[in-house]
Amino acid sequence: MKIALITDAWAPQVNGVVRTLQTVTEALRQRGHDVRIISPDQFRSFPCPTYPEIRLSLVGQRGMAKRLDDFAPDAVHIATEGPLGLAARRYCIKNTKPFTTAYHTQFPDYLARRTGLPAAVFWPFIRWFHRPSSGIMVATETIRQQLHEHGLTRLRNWSRGVDLATFRPDVTPPDLFFELPRPIQLYVGRVSVEKNIEAFLANSHPGTKVVVGDGPALPRLRQAFPNALFLGKQQGAALASCYAGADVFVFPSRTDTFGLVMIEALACGTPVAAYPVPGPLDVLSPASGAMEEQLEQAIAKAVCLDREDCLAHGQSFSWEASTDQFLAALEPEHQASSFSQFMPKLSCA
Repeated sequence: MKIALITDAWAPQVNGVVRTLQTVTEALRQRGHDVRIISPDQFRSFPCPTYPEIRLSLVGQRGMAKRLDDFAPDAVHIATEGPLGLAARRYCIKNTKPFTTAYHTQFPDYLARRTGLPAAVFWPFIRWFHRPSSGIMVATETIRQQLHEHGLTRLRNWSRGVDLATFRPDVTPPDLFFELPRPIQLYVGRVSVEKNIEAFLANSHPGTKVVVGDGPALPRLRQAFPNALFLGKQQGAALASCYAGADVFVFPSRTDTFGLVMIEALACGTPVAAYPVPGPLDVLSPASGAMEEQLEQAIAKAVCLDREDCLAHGQSFSWEASTDQFLAALEPEHQASSFSQFMPKLSCA
C-alpha cells in the first residue's frame, strides 16, 4: 500500500509523537508498504513562537497538492493539526479523497497552558479539524470518550509500543546514579511549560530529582531548582540506563494523551508515579504505577511496587500490535464510499 503521512512533528524534534511516527513508519516499510513522509524539513519554515524547536511550515496549497498528486497514495494519514495538516486536509476535501487523522496531544489543554485562555476556547477548532476525517486514531479509551463527548464519533484505536531490545532492566545505570541520595526520581521528556515539570521538581519527597530532556523551559528550571540534576537530551542506551537506574519515574503531565515515556520506564522495571488523569489512567495498572493528586503520595506508593510486576506490564506493549492497529485504521481510497457520501456536507474552509 502507498501511504502518505503528513506531520508537522518530525526530526530533529524529540518527543513521543515523533518517536511513534518514526517507529511505525519503519515497521510499515519492513512489511513492504511504501510510506511517503511530508514534514517541515521539506518546506521553508519559521520557529513556533514560545517553542522554537517546533518549525511552522510555509506551505501553499500548490506545494502540498504536487507532493500528493505525484505520489498518488492509496491512503492519506494526517498526524497533526499544524500548517501541513491543514494544507493536506484542504487538499483531501477539495479532491474528495478520504483521510485519517490522529489525536496525539491534548491540544486545547496544551494551548491553554501556553496562552492563559480556557481550553474551551480551542475545542471548536479541534472539532472542525477532525470532523471530516474518516477515522480519528486515539491511543486510549479515556481520550476516545472525551472526543466522543465533543461530537467526534469516527474513532479508531491506535495504541503505542516500546522497543524492548533497548529498554530493558539489565542496562547498567549511569555511574553518577550510584552516588546520588535515594530514591532517584526521574522525569524524561520535553522541558516545556505544558509538561508541568515544576510540580515534579517542587514535590517534597526526599531523594534526588533528575530531569532528562531539553526544551524552552530548561534555563528557567535550572535556575529555579539548583538541587535538581539536569542531564539534557539522552537517547537509546543512555536513556535506557537512566530509566533502569531510577527508583521511580515521575510523570507530572496533565495534557498527554498517552505518555510513551511511561511504558519505556516500565520496560526497564521502574514504577511510575503520576496524577490520575488521561494517559496514566489508561496506561498504568495498580501493580505498575501509583496515581494521586499529591505527587508526594504517588511517589511514596510507587517506590514500594514490585519491579518485576512493572517489567511484565511494560513488556505487554508491542510496536507490532501498534502497527497492526494503524493499518486497520487507515482508509484506503477504494474503501471510501462512506467518505464520499459525507463530502457534500463539507466546505474547504
